[in-house]
Amino acid sequence: STMRKRKTTDSPHSSTDLSEGKEKLRLKQEVGLISGVSLIAGTMIGSGIFMSPEWVLHHMGSPASSLLIWAACGLLAMFGALSYAELGTIIKESGGEYIYILRIFGSFPAFLFAYTSVILVRPAGLAAVCLSFAEYAVAPFYPGCSSPQVVVKCTAAACILLLTIINCLNVRLATSIMNIFTAAKLLALLVIVVGGLVLLAKGQTQNFQNAFQNTSAGIGAVGVAFYQGLWSYDGWNNLNYVTEELKKPEVTLPRAVMIAIPLVTCLYLLVNVSYLAAMTPSELLSSGAVAVTWGDKVLGSWAWLISLSVALSTFGSSNGTFFSGGRVCYIAAREGHMPDILSMAHVQCLTPSPALLFTSAMSLVMIISGSFTSIVNFFSFIAWLFYGMTISGLLYLKIKKPELPRSYKVPIIIPIIVLMAAVYLVLAPIIDQPQIEFLYVILFIFSGIILYFPLVRFKCHPRFLQRVTLHLQLFLEVAPTTRDVN
Repeated sequence: STMRKRKTTDSPHSSTDLSEGKEKLRLKQEVGLISGVSLIAGTMIGSGIFMSPEWVLHHMGSPASSLLIWAACGLLAMFGALSYAELGTIIKESGGEYIYILRIFGSFPAFLFAYTSVILVRPAGLAAVCLSFAEYAVAPFYPGCSSPQVVVKCTAAACILLLTIINCLNVRLATSIMNIFTAAKLLALLVIVVGGLVLLAKGQTQNFQNAFQNTSAGIGAVGVAFYQGLWSYDGWNNLNYVTEELKKPEVTLPRAVMIAIPLVTCLYLLVNVSYLAAMTPSELLSSGAVAVTWGDKVLGSWAWLISLSVALSTFGSSNGTFFSGGRVCYIAAREGHMPDILSMAHVQCLTPSPALLFTSAMSLVMIISGSFTSIVNFFSFIAWLFYGMTISGLLYLKIKKPELPRSYKVPIIIPIIVLMAAVYLVLAPIIDQPQIEFLYVILFIFSGIILYFPLVRFKCHPRFLQRVTLHLQLFLEVAPTTRDVN
């Protein structure tokens, strides 16, 4: 049963067939190469490139070493995505890491992943993006000084509530917002790149002289710098969450990865060069919103355009995160690893409103309790723990089951490099700068054991849970989605 395949429905974002009075939620293979590239690049280019540069520089200590980190992060994302592409051509199901861990390692580790992802990882990602949106949205109102944290957090909370309403009410509106805001983020980055090239042409290269001076070489510092850089590349595995919806996944998946990730990497490097051309390292480190400071220095009275573009970009990215947020939740509930209510859809809007409301509530808790940099560090720690587990699953299949049909094969050295990087990224910050929060995160992951055995393994469902589900169904006006048995 390790590698069983099954045809199933996906989240209510999938197309709906209303013919003959029947309401079915089922997948259609409609995502082609261009859509696949857009999905990867559009998800990757979010808040990170506008927030993380100062933190990468802070941990690395010098401009040249921070640029090396950005390039290495791009290479690691590329290697990871190519490894996932082979997994996607072996296990042609949506769900990303969850479905791969389930099919290779079994129910228990897959449940731990789903439990951690639904309660911690996805809400943390959304919280971090909304906090960066808030930083840029309020920055013009506080020129020359950092924005008050209360104002930033209230704005981020308002952003989450607005996204919840949009995504619960209308799928078409949510997708339109995603497309419009993708254009805004590309425009913002191109303005920054062109501005940087003009500055370099004018001879502003002083920040690149003795560029390796004050470089930090501690393994923990490098690990945390990688966390901040890789946050900007998060989304490289996004296409694996919609494998069932790809046209010719065996061709589209690897090709989309090979186009999108090098494109984003080059863009990120050019943007960082532009930041360093306009600002000294100390100015960059003291900036709460790097792109706004860049705009003040380079564009003068037109600097508000950067604030607006970046706010639109990060809002669009948070909308994309929210839009796809129900997918793991839905598939985990479909496999019996999450409460039934989380796999249900609104009877009229056909949106996964229970899953979205739950994600929204958890994100609000994280915004209240954390800052951007701390949320990103713990998000990255958990993410790379499970990326490492998924990559080790690919190595197991390559060594133990080479006979499995696969249309695309990645050289075995690439997943080995990714696995070594994942082990380093998980262990380095703990060894070099141990924090009690990392212990809390590990304890949280393993607290899933308490729920797994009674609720999933032995299926002990107390009567009151069924009553709660029924009342929530009536209150939220949701119903179970139809499984496609064809």
